[in-house]
Amino acid sequence: MRLVIVSNRVTIPERNEKAAAGGLAVALREALEQQGGLWFGWSGNVKEAASAPNVVERGNVTYAVTDLTEAERQSYYLGFSNRALWPLMHYRLGLTEFSRVDYAGYLAVNRRFAKALIGLLRPDDIIWIHDYHLIPLAAELRRRGVTNRIGYFHHIPWPPAEVFGALPFASTLASTIAAYDLVGLQTETDVGNLVGCLVAMCGAVVEGGRLRVGRRQTQVQAFPIGIDVEAFRKLAAASVRSATTPLKATRQSLGERKLVVGVDRLDYSKGIVQRLEAFGQFLRSHPDQRGRVGLLQIAPPSRSDVPEYAELDRQSDEVAGRLNAALGEFDWTPIRVVKKAYSRNALAGFYRRAQVGLVTPMRDGMNLVAKEYVAAQDPTDPGVLVLSRFAGAAHQMGEALIVNPYDTHEVAEAIRTALAMPKSERIRRFEKLYATIAATDIGWWTQNYLAVLSGAAPSEPEIVPFPAKPAKAAQGRSGSRKPPQKPRSAEAAPANLRLVGLGNGASAEPQARG
Repeated sequence: MRLVIVSNRVTIPERNEKAAAGGLAVALREALEQQGGLWFGWSGNVKEAASAPNVVERGNVTYAVTDLTEAERQSYYLGFSNRALWPLMHYRLGLTEFSRVDYAGYLAVNRRFAKALIGLLRPDDIIWIHDYHLIPLAAELRRRGVTNRIGYFHHIPWPPAEVFGALPFASTLASTIAAYDLVGLQTETDVGNLVGCLVAMCGAVVEGGRLRVGRRQTQVQAFPIGIDVEAFRKLAAASVRSATTPLKATRQSLGERKLVVGVDRLDYSKGIVQRLEAFGQFLRSHPDQRGRVGLLQIAPPSRSDVPEYAELDRQSDEVAGRLNAALGEFDWTPIRVVKKAYSRNALAGFYRRAQVGLVTPMRDGMNLVAKEYVAAQDPTDPGVLVLSRFAGAAHQMGEALIVNPYDTHEVAEAIRTALAMPKSERIRRFEKLYATIAATDIGWWTQNYLAVLSGAAPSEPEIVPFPAKPAKAAQGRSGSRKPPQKPRSAEAAPANLRLVGLGNGASAEPQARG
């Protein structure tokens, strides 16, 4: 049995290239290498004429990439994917722009991908398709006679039927979900929303815990994605001993001041402008904190070809400048916004140095920054995570300070609470959070999904309590101890994430918190 992964973008590694620590791409690459497989998708290149897939062998993995034409990039990627589906899935109807030309281009690229992929498939392949760019791909494959098991994972939120239904042809697009054998989403809320869409728009009915749409049955289940917790913990501990240049400069400029950190792509779903305003409100409400704490917001630009992102770039600069002018001093700048990408090593160091991780998206499928921040902490003196209730991570990470990102006063007070929290309480919260993210890491997620797709029995994640006195401490900053390794489960699907109560106005069980 061979694994075939399909994603919007695929990067072919150089020969003998060492995999970077952590990340979804690394986890998928490892899954492919373990059993042999194929990775198919867009090369990221734009050519005058679309070419046949370029097939490259790298050890046990075959990479097959195809280019897009400029017209395809405009309609499929920038148009329908990023100006219609992205804002719609994040509940931002006011930013959703629909074009029939873009929709036709989106379908056409999915048809072309299906046609190119068929020639590379084997009868016993298991196919795993990723994210909103490729929702109709399985339907295109089925139309061409593919009978393999096909799974789909949706990495971003899925909105309720009332929101999704605003999209023209919403029922047609939703009906293509039935072509998958397994659909994975981040949270039970997303599961309930997708099921509600299929029931309301496609007449889906529930049969034995599965959804039937026409002649096909589809399983819909939550699989909360994780990170490589142990690898990120090691990166953060190493940052104490060998700080990168950006981290050294940050430490020197901060001195003894406390640090609040935010790390996000420059995207309107991340709530960056609202976060800056909340930090300004915190300083106005608590003038004794002026000069004693600063906010570092790392926000590398993305999708600069889309006008809404260019406007967000301008707006974030304006807000940061206004607040710094009103609240700053000659020797202290309260807010620093850095619009560039940093290495994972540098980010791990920033997280470990920060007393507060401020993760306040307006809506997010999961948000892995929240999990990275926890994994990076010094267990003997951890920081505090302030987390949006609208991030998927909030379903798992209840020991964070959960806030409404639309309420700047509430976020401001959460910052104050985090900075004043006693060490014993910080350690208690950290230990519970760490145990949860370690039990549901990226390896658990990958194994879980593939086991269910291939028909394996489900099992619970095993959450191991953080020990008060480990047998042997691993030294980091302040003699930090090494968090425990969790035992791996041989089987791979959480029983607590099953579909329940499906019908008109379907609901789903709340996810269990660790």
